[in-house]
Amino acid sequence: EVQLQASGGGVVQAGGSLRLSCATSGFTFDDYTIGWFRQAPGKRRERVSAITPKDGETFYSDSAKGRFTISSDNSKNTVYLQMSSLKPEDTAIYYCAAAVDSIAWLGEAFIHDSWGKGTLVTVSS
Repeated sequence: EVQLQASGGGVVQAGGSLRLSCATSGFTFDDYTIGWFRQAPGKRRERVSAITPKDGETFYSDSAKGRFTISSDNSKNTVYLQMSSLKPEDTAIYYCAAAVDSIAWLGEAFIHDSWGKGTLVTVSS
């Protein structure tokens, strides 16, 4: 069974940090691009960051650049998103999703995802 389990969310003050984890199972981790989306109340889904574990290629949205760092632990089949300098506008439910490559991921052609089982990040001002 394919699973992507997002965790690590919480409540933090503006300027604080959180580390999200996306634990995966049931598929060959190295063969995919895996990353994070978020959706705030009343807003559209927004791409945040992605990584292709086999070559380390990364993507960051403009809002994530310089503040967030994505990484992967191939031994644990897990992708991490270290978020720093958090802002109230980062408040959202964060989901992780996998696609066959970075182009597919950016085109939101996901093969596996954690929709409905995201992790809530709340940044207070």
